[in-house]
Amino acid sequence: MRSTWRLPLGLSLLVAACLSLLPAAAVAASDEPGLSHTLFDNLPARIFYFDDTPVVMYHDSVSKNVWRSADEGKGWKVIDGVPHGEAMMLVDHPFDTKIAFILTSGTTHYRTMNRGESWQSFVTALAPSISANTLSFHANKWDWILFTGQSCEEMGGWKGRVCHDETFYTKDAFASAPKPLLSYTTRCIFAHDKKEYPKYVADELVYCVASEPPSSADSSVKNTLTSMLGGSRTLRESRLYSSTDFFDQDTTFVDLGIGKEARGVVGIGGVQKYLVTALRPSAGSEGGSSEMVLYVTEDGKTWSRALFPHGHGLKESAYTIVESTPHSILVDVNSSPSATSGTLFTSNSNGTYFVRSLENTNRNKMGIVDFEKLVSVEGVAIVNTVSNPEAVEAGEEKHLKTKITFDDGGRWSLIQAPSVDDEGKKVKCDTSDIQTCSLHLHSVTQPHNYGRVFSSTAPGLVMGVGSVGDRLLPYDECDTFLSTDAGLTWRMVDDGANKYEFGDQGSLIVMVEDEEPTDTLKYSFDFGKTWKKVELDVKIRARLLTTIPDSTSLKFILLGTLTRRSKDKGSNGERHVVVHLDFDTLGKRKCGNNDMEKWYARTLGGKPDCLMGHKQWFMRRKPDADCVVHEKFKDPVGIEEDCPCDDEDYECDYNFAPDGDECIPVGPETIPEGSCVREDDKFKGSSGFRLIPGNTCDVKRGIKKDEPVMKPCHAAKETPGLITHQVFTFPGFVIDQAYFGESKTIVAFTTQNRVWQSSNEGFSWNQVANGAHIVAMTMHAYSKDRAYLITESRTVHYTTDKGNSWNTFTAPNDPNSLGIPLLDFHPLRPDWLIWTGQQSCSETDSTNCRAIAFYTKDNGRNWYKVDEYVRICSWGRDKKLRIDEKIIFCESYRDKKGSQRAVYANNNPLQLVAGDYFYSNKKVLFPSIVGFATFEEYMVVAEIYEATRAIGLKVSLNGKDFALARFPPNMHLENQAYTVLESTTDSVFLHVTTHADPGSEWGSLFKSNSNGTYYSPSLDYANRNAKGFVDFEKMIGLDGIAVMNIVSNPEEAALSGVKKLQTRITHNDGGRWKPMTPPTKDALGRAYDCTSANCALHIHGYTERKDPRATYSSPSATGLMLAVGNVGESLVPYTDSDTFLTRDGGFTWQEVHKDAHMWEYGDQGSILILANDEEVTDHVSYTLNEGLTWQDYTFGERIRVRSIITVPMDTSRKFILFGVYPDKPDSTVAVHLDFSSVTNVKCNLDLANPNNDDFELWSPSEEREEQCLFGVQALYHRRIRDRNCYIGERLPQPHKIEKNCPCTEEDFECEFNYKRDSRGDCVLVDGAKPLESEETCAWDQQFWYERTNMRKVPHSKCVGGLTLDRGYAHACPGHSSHGWFFWATMTVAPFLFAGMAAVWWIRRRGGAGGRIRLPEPGEGGNSGVVDFLLSVPWFIIGVVGAVVSRFKEMEIPFVSDRLRRSSRGGYRHIHLEDDAQLLQDYDDEE
Repeated sequence: MRSTWRLPLGLSLLVAACLSLLPAAAVAASDEPGLSHTLFDNLPARIFYFDDTPVVMYHDSVSKNVWRSADEGKGWKVIDGVPHGEAMMLVDHPFDTKIAFILTSGTTHYRTMNRGESWQSFVTALAPSISANTLSFHANKWDWILFTGQSCEEMGGWKGRVCHDETFYTKDAFASAPKPLLSYTTRCIFAHDKKEYPKYVADELVYCVASEPPSSADSSVKNTLTSMLGGSRTLRESRLYSSTDFFDQDTTFVDLGIGKEARGVVGIGGVQKYLVTALRPSAGSEGGSSEMVLYVTEDGKTWSRALFPHGHGLKESAYTIVESTPHSILVDVNSSPSATSGTLFTSNSNGTYFVRSLENTNRNKMGIVDFEKLVSVEGVAIVNTVSNPEAVEAGEEKHLKTKITFDDGGRWSLIQAPSVDDEGKKVKCDTSDIQTCSLHLHSVTQPHNYGRVFSSTAPGLVMGVGSVGDRLLPYDECDTFLSTDAGLTWRMVDDGANKYEFGDQGSLIVMVEDEEPTDTLKYSFDFGKTWKKVELDVKIRARLLTTIPDSTSLKFILLGTLTRRSKDKGSNGERHVVVHLDFDTLGKRKCGNNDMEKWYARTLGGKPDCLMGHKQWFMRRKPDADCVVHEKFKDPVGIEEDCPCDDEDYECDYNFAPDGDECIPVGPETIPEGSCVREDDKFKGSSGFRLIPGNTCDVKRGIKKDEPVMKPCHAAKETPGLITHQVFTFPGFVIDQAYFGESKTIVAFTTQNRVWQSSNEGFSWNQVANGAHIVAMTMHAYSKDRAYLITESRTVHYTTDKGNSWNTFTAPNDPNSLGIPLLDFHPLRPDWLIWTGQQSCSETDSTNCRAIAFYTKDNGRNWYKVDEYVRICSWGRDKKLRIDEKIIFCESYRDKKGSQRAVYANNNPLQLVAGDYFYSNKKVLFPSIVGFATFEEYMVVAEIYEATRAIGLKVSLNGKDFALARFPPNMHLENQAYTVLESTTDSVFLHVTTHADPGSEWGSLFKSNSNGTYYSPSLDYANRNAKGFVDFEKMIGLDGIAVMNIVSNPEEAALSGVKKLQTRITHNDGGRWKPMTPPTKDALGRAYDCTSANCALHIHGYTERKDPRATYSSPSATGLMLAVGNVGESLVPYTDSDTFLTRDGGFTWQEVHKDAHMWEYGDQGSILILANDEEVTDHVSYTLNEGLTWQDYTFGERIRVRSIITVPMDTSRKFILFGVYPDKPDSTVAVHLDFSSVTNVKCNLDLANPNNDDFELWSPSEEREEQCLFGVQALYHRRIRDRNCYIGERLPQPHKIEKNCPCTEEDFECEFNYKRDSRGDCVLVDGAKPLESEETCAWDQQFWYERTNMRKVPHSKCVGGLTLDRGYAHACPGHSSHGWFFWATMTVAPFLFAGMAAVWWIRRRGGAGGRIRLPEPGEGGNSGVVDFLLSVPWFIIGVVGAVVSRFKEMEIPFVSDRLRRSSRGGYRHIHLEDDAQLLQDYDDEE
């Protein structure tokens, strides 16, 4: 082994002299690579090679010096021609490999035209801006450069200064002084910012994001501060300008096709062949929001709006344009409140239509996304996804899974893990189950080396540090993996984390320990099959391992840090060492033609895959060839072979948009000139498809989807199409059906014990599970892409991918026949299941029949016993009940003996047992219970007191500490039945049965305080049925609105058993209930004959519903409700009722159809469909304008409709009618209805110009006295009622909170022990006393208040106004007011802290100034802050600009330019046959 040491500066000459004395034999072939070492004072801020040269540059930003090596890092010296300690930035020219620049903190800077061998100085008018865009280059004119400097204005005295950016240009690479371009700029670029930009665009075209200068010196300071704070001036004045003469005479305002509204531009950048800019609508304009819009141009003239699916609008600093392809833009949009995960979108070829590619991509707080494409190999990319996004929002750590694509993001899959480790031992999980055992890799959010993470130009070679299992482990628990076929298959090559690098086009692989200090390095010449070690002659902690950018050399640089006590430190304590490794000294022969092979990229299923119309192959060295390629600086070139054209080679044409597999018009089609002269003429129009630009497929050997088609001339106009239908008859009656979440796939379970599946919303059906005899079908309660089919045996069929594939597992015992749910699901861990089966129950007279529960953590592969003699076992964790995820709660019988069918006869009490760590540590929480339930953030237990046999209700928010639910005295609720009604408004609704006689059941509705312990009466005589179901339903999408039916004749009903029902509605979450206001006329325009004061609208409720999922409202049609009822003094029978609609959350109603009908919502309420629910029918009625007009569609089959369904979020335009023929009641017929062609125009949602789109901003407070709901006035997007267009993807709701409202009487409800009397006043319950007032004070509270008869509704967010919950005020003991100095100190302290941090940042950056983020909605203006900051020194504010500038240094295209249905019912997971009440009517004599 040859090893030499070098020291910096003057000693380098001595070392060079020593080297010259080495004998010639030293350069002969050796068994070990050559080593040389060079010590440095500091780690580099930047280290880079001039491309295709051996020259390396090393920038020490601490000493501000630059080092140069002319021999790939073997020898180093400080550059000449630049004063020592002046180099603040080192910038290499991206388009010329000979040129680089050194920028100082002043106005004198330096350039090199010969790769750093010599340097010349040049002068600028201003010091460099601290932004990351100080220099911008022209891709075709090497000497055309834009320079951004910082101009500062002194504010006088100690006040500091304020700064703005100004941009200059040079056309001779600074040989002459740069000339002014534009002032008050944010970013300037040449249109030719990338090599891929079209050549026909003028070279002189420049774009700048800039603001108008302030009008006067006085306003300059304030406006500049306002701008920095993201105030209205920034939004109003930041615009995009262009020029073709460097803004000499030509200064053009780029209006992006939207005119003067093109303001609030936040950035511009080049992405492949596109220029992309983003703007945010002005905050001061009507309808303004934090969402941004993206515009794209390919020619520098025509800008097109980039259209994303509804609900995924861009937000500032929350999107990242990741590494894109030559034919599309890839954008990752933040989709989580904590900015921890996103959604990846890919565009069509002109960058205007975006579709979802992948959900839950991993991103960090700076917007960096775990996404990287493989070099050279087309179509392959690796990304990390967050598998537990809901848990992350709840505060848990991320669980990352790695996915790979081989078709540019069209499909993503988990990575197949190797079955053995590097020693040939089996890995610890079953690699045949890819869902629980796959390979996961660390990516770009946590880089551990310089440059790309996974690949180089070496064809097909990919490496990574990761782990095998169900998720990615921490870096120091990971191993090193290698793929030689572009990520298709992998093997483990070392049992630890390593830095790695490729050389000689991949024939050489080098890696070094990356977990702790090391003195060795490993290398392989056979694609990682065998490895050899190299002694480094020094022990270092590796920091960087790199080689020339194209990985064609045999020489490498290893940068490391010596230990503090190392004997190898320099004489001046230098601890950082560059180890130069030269494998050329091994003397391997050069490869010949026989040593090379043709390697095809993306070989899927044994055949090369086509992408963009062609296959791709490379010539690379055979793995076992003992030779080196030895073609330095010659990149491997991919060769293309054209494929026959296929569906994937086409995309939607202009004016067409994707809709499933079709392309539909989004506007009128252009008629060719000379066509359509006569009315019945036809013209040659687009098929809707076009070949993707750049696609090379062979049309002659494939399909031609872009062939023009003859169309009638009226087809070019906005004309509605036809509704279509398809009929399918099942061989059996459909018992149950369900859609997978966010899917077009539905499954149906029949009386013949078969399951049928449709992947196209009911158009066609096929059997699944190979015709197995299914006894139950269960959908996963939380992971909506999973379903389980239970058989008579222990075999369970399941899917984890929405029915695309079905697999099986074996249950630990037989399915139980004891009425106990078979499966319980974990809210955060989809693979964690609890199975409750039975043992010894096959005989009805068995003496030891019992239920036994098991749990699995791997979706049924392995099972572990929980407990036996149980009634139910379930996971304790709920999405909002944030307790330990491993806790299991069981309702377990105390005595583990006898037959579980006879537990009551045996007086065997039911206990509630909590088991920590998968039930390994058990604790009896309650010795005798009736039952328990968990929902939202509450856990409720009904305990039996053995001494008195009374029932007590206990409530907990953590599963450990339980408080007794307190009811007003004298209500005698000890032995009553309870039904817990799910609530999402920070309180519990509880129905307590007070009259349980068969046929005349009713009770009282109670509402709790926020922790579920104090219950106050909300409504008396609330109707329920024999099973405990209650006529209570909350409106979906609008908090606080609920409908309830009450028994209006309790005395009479108690005797006769005949109840008269009336409907009540609340708009403040049960604080006050009112009759529903009836419409004035019926559907035929006639007045109702009910005129008394008791006349109201009454509707049939939950207890009469055949399908509990058929709710009044929809999760996506905000404000709409449909119901069957009547106008009168009480509710009439269902068959005597009519159908009613409300558009404003139940405030006003209209009768829309005579007779009772069932209904369904489509396309978020733009389609409402009704089917007769009283008799056989052959048609449906529908409206496209929310009930203004109705039409009928006849499907030709006379059936008795049983249900109408569509996708769970009601966003589709396709429906399924399930019904039966009158003469075949045992067979279900499914009628698929398709409304997709009713209109071909998609609704336009334009946040930038809301007055010119198809939506209105609607508030439930419109046209009524009550202006707010729960103390806020919220605005919702709603399609304008008469617009003939479809919505498509789900709209984000609510759009925004307009304001917080003053508290009114509607924001208060009766305090505990109070209830409303006939006048609506809160009065004490008979025999009750008011609660004691809370006399304790918070640290910052001056007064405490006596309780009143009212309390604030827990969910209300009102501010100010009435204080009906506050009585007489008392001063808090020991309270003293803080003086002015205290608050001044509290206010200024954060700025002082920022100032201290700013000093460090500014020293690091060599300057000050910058911008602060734009405000989020609702933050208001900054005028008060600005006025205050006028007296604050600039350096204090400067920290934000400095921190922001650090984000900008991240090499991410364009981002660096800126800053770089759940269950729809009111009950939870209840089978249709089960009782709803938590506690049955209890008889203490049993």
